[in-house]
Amino acid sequence: MYAPVLVINCGSSSIKYALVPASPDAPRLAGLAERLGSDDARLKGTDSRGERFTQALPGADHATALAAILDCLEGQRPAAVGHRIVHGGERFTRAALIDDAVVAAIEETAALAPLHNPANLEGVKATRRLFPDLLQVAVFDTAFHQSLPPRAYRYALPEALYRDHSIRRYGFHGTSHAHVSARADALAGIRGGWLTAHLGNGCSTCAVWQGASQDTSMGLTPLEGLVMGTRSGDVDPGLHAHLARQLGWSLAEIDRVLNRDSGLAGLSGLSNDMRELEQAADNGHAGARLAIEVFCYRVAKSLAALSCALPRFDGIVFTGGIGENSPWVRQRTLGALPHFGIELDGAANAATVGGREGRIDAAGPQLWVIPTDEEGRIAQETRQLIEEASA
Repeated sequence: MYAPVLVINCGSSSIKYALVPASPDAPRLAGLAERLGSDDARLKGTDSRGERFTQALPGADHATALAAILDCLEGQRPAAVGHRIVHGGERFTRAALIDDAVVAAIEETAALAPLHNPANLEGVKATRRLFPDLLQVAVFDTAFHQSLPPRAYRYALPEALYRDHSIRRYGFHGTSHAHVSARADALAGIRGGWLTAHLGNGCSTCAVWQGASQDTSMGLTPLEGLVMGTRSGDVDPGLHAHLARQLGWSLAEIDRVLNRDSGLAGLSGLSNDMRELEQAADNGHAGARLAIEVFCYRVAKSLAALSCALPRFDGIVFTGGIGENSPWVRQRTLGALPHFGIELDGAANAATVGGREGRIDAAGPQLWVIPTDEEGRIAQETRQLIEEASA
């Protein structure tokens, strides 16, 4: 397939898009329609010359925004549309060609991702109307983790909660972990055992053995696991009952605090932006220092725990906005893992920022910084599925 693939990541009030060409050297048209449904809705992106643009879309809904996105594709007609779908439950172990049955199955899974799947489906429904003759593919965040064994995905809860209500660990950021672990295999020339750390506003770690996820830090929802920008990550499950009893908080209020007011922002009392926190920590801000220390320790703790899932440990891959751009976070995280026999190359670590790909170890297990490309992975899986369907 030589025509580009249009990748759509649809949120409740936004659409992120990328027209991914078959050739990695060709320019990629990409952008974001944001604030949909409001008077200040707008579309901003980058054209084939690398120049940025902004277009006002007052009052635009998802369908109107997608029509505007189509006008920004510079006459290029996509071969297919690949959709990011957050939750596929247990049904979807890989990407799926979208038909009415797949749409119904995604709707049925919405209870597991009520903030994401309905929004993702808005993009699916709108693009099916706009491109009725194009094949459309759903690529699931959870699918990469469907290789987890039961010992990794089951909670120690009554069997009926799993059997009747699908309560288990699913994991997320699957396209990112799949992309960077496959790239690490290619760079290292092995089918390895990697610990991958996707660190951004949302954060997760994963143990990948020969291309298959063996365990991951996120669970039933994206709240489980690491400290994130505004999410708490792991807390005592009894915290909910404690806050309800002692403070009279409702379940909705507890959920809001853990998802929106916690993490780096809550710990620091300052910001969820690691760049701002690093600068503040340099200037002596105690909250910023604490937030960074807790963040890095929890990443290291998770990586150490996930190493149990690997038959052989070949190295660690950092990705995501923080993982790719914060040498300080990488250094502090690796410093908490001396028993791994890691020796960091300080100069290489300091130089590997701004989307650069690089190896940063001096000795011991391999350490890589690999920029994530979730849109590229979605396009790859879309092409692969369509080629299989037409074979």
